Amino acid sequence: MNHYETVFILNPVLSETQIEETVKKFEDFLIKNGAKMVSKENWGLKKLAYPIQHKKSGFYHLFEFTVDGSVIAPYELEFIRDERIMRFLTVKLDKHAIAWAERRRTKLKANA
Repeated sequence: MNHYETVFILNPVLSETQIEETVKKFEDFLIKNGAKMVSKENWGLKKLAYPIQHKKSGFYHLFEFTVDGSVIAPYELEFIRDERIMRFLTVKLDKHAIAWAERRRTKLKANA
């Protein structure tokens, strides 16, 4: 099992319900394929550094999970097929990135 992190940007014209549906769809896909969710974060609406699909902002979400590497290709294919997703990036975390993510999560919980 490898440790991964995915950040994806949703179209800013979506309603709150549509955003929740989309996030749930990708979370369910991972769980159905044997992933263990470590963390989910909703970063909210943020301004983009450059326009994507003529949009200047987007809803950011972060998933941190462990799963077998063979699941990543079909997972990313789902992102490509979904028109509500403007961009996404999945990275495999090494031991240093995992430690950093844990420290960041603890700091966020302390500040909440």
